[in-house]
Amino acid sequence: MKKHLILIVTALAVIGCESMRTDVYTDDMAMPAAEGSADSLLMSISLEYVKAGFPAAKAINQAVLSGALDFESWEGSVADAAAAYRENLIDEYLTENSGEQTVSWEDRITGSFGSSFKGWKNYVLTYYSYKGGPHGIQTVSPIVFDKDGNIVTEDDIFADGWRAPVTGLLRQAVLSSMEKEAEELAGLVEEELIVPNGNFSVSDSGMEWIFQPYEVGPYALGIVSATLSWKQLKPYLK
Repeated sequence: MKKHLILIVTALAVIGCESMRTDVYTDDMAMPAAEGSADSLLMSISLEYVKAGFPAAKAINQAVLSGALDFESWEGSVADAAAAYRENLIDEYLTENSGEQTVSWEDRITGSFGSSFKGWKNYVLTYYSYKGGPHGIQTVSPIVFDKDGNIVTEDDIFADGWRAPVTGLLRQAVLSSMEKEAEELAGLVEEELIVPNGNFSVSDSGMEWIFQPYEVGPYALGIVSATLSWKQLKPYLK
């Protein structure tokens, strides 16, 4: 096993009017399926998280670990959570590649804070996984935090009765975007699957929803996204 690399980088971010210090935990590993094998497990983790001392640090970090590493709850450090994820992945890889035929796997996770809007802070997780076959799969999962570290949901933003009209606007936006990109791809979209899915970010421009591969159509569509402006959404906001 190649020695994995762990780096900690200090940064500064802001939620609302309060400053918070962040670190970036990085762990890269390359491990062969067996001695002398050309196939290997490649893993890369890069997660920005909040340093202790900020009031909302625990809530934010637990949400990040849940989204990135699939831990429902974790009381330890980000480094310990990443180490546990790494060991579980190694066990899975060695179990699946214990026979004569082996394949290479890739598992890449990144997470970082993005822009702020009206006291809300975006965090974006990207994940790429390849476990053999014709292609891997990549997902993009934004998380929106309020100043207290709570995850902001669509129901926090919209008034009662919002879902049907916003769904209609979102479907129009997705189909319009796809038609501009490639008419043949627009024909692959299953319109009834385009619904507000909780996977959104916020900015001055409005709310952007992201749909993962296979979520609204076949893999050929890739990641599908659409933005609705605050002007469009104004009638439905709290």
